[in-house]
Amino acid sequence: MLLKSYKTKFIKELSLLYDDKEMESFFYLILEYFHQIKRIDLALNPEMEMNSSQLLRWESVLSDLKKQKPIQYILGETEFYGLPFLVNENTLIPRPETEELVELIIKQNSKSEIPPGPKVNGAKLNSKLKILDIGTGSGCIAISLAKNISNAEVFAIDISEKALAAAQKNAEINKVKVNFIQADILKINNLEQLPTSVFQLPTTFDIIVSNPPYVRNSEKAEINPNVLEYEPHLALFVKDEDALLFYRKIAKLALNNLTSKGKLYFEINQYLGKETVELIKSFGFRNVVLQKDIYGNDRMIEGTR
Repeated sequence: MLLKSYKTKFIKELSLLYDDKEMESFFYLILEYFHQIKRIDLALNPEMEMNSSQLLRWESVLSDLKKQKPIQYILGETEFYGLPFLVNENTLIPRPETEELVELIIKQNSKSEIPPGPKVNGAKLNSKLKILDIGTGSGCIAISLAKNISNAEVFAIDISEKALAAAQKNAEINKVKVNFIQADILKINNLEQLPTSVFQLPTTFDIIVSNPPYVRNSEKAEINPNVLEYEPHLALFVKDEDALLFYRKIAKLALNNLTSKGKLYFEINQYLGKETVELIKSFGFRNVVLQKDIYGNDRMIEGTR
């Protein structure tokens, strides 16, 4: 069957579920994934065919898309901050808004000067910028920071063993070192209690960043089926009566485990910007700034210890 002809069928069968831009994007993502060719290649060779086994693969993907399964889960991969990431049902699909948070941290800290470490044989050792990502999921924040901040030593926590397994693979794919820790952050009273065996955990960090669960259960009606039915609820939702649970816990931990003038960064619920700012200020953080994302929604908070 001609790929060009199959595209017509592909678009027609998905037209009631997706807009034109999404369907075009899906088609060409799959084209590159299955055939290692780009849009321009098909345009230059409209008579390109696929065999029966390739057709079966396309039909399987088309069936999943009709069920509104995210294309990233179907292909098992996505891109974040220009880097490749494996994703599965145990990890959230990284969002463009989170890329903005990463960009903010890199912009503010890529040239940070860290005070020299202790003397060894009379010479001062340069210390690294110590970064902790809480609730790392696929590892997209931690890995992107490790890749783009040359003097960083990065640590990352998640409650899910399966998510951490994916994150470790992503670190290997992107050729960076991130120290991963499995822990339930809500059960930790001090970050020094975190269980580690193969590396030494710093007593303080220069940066703590988190994109914790922040969607209230009452907001589920606003969530598209492709998110609600497929992405891990553990990483998405919080109870309405305690929507800032993770922010309060992480801010409290940051008081004890951030260096003096260390930075705390959050991605937040767009509807709770002012409330989250007040919460962070109540812990004594200074220079607390609320920033909007590219869509004009309150999305990021930074504060200084």
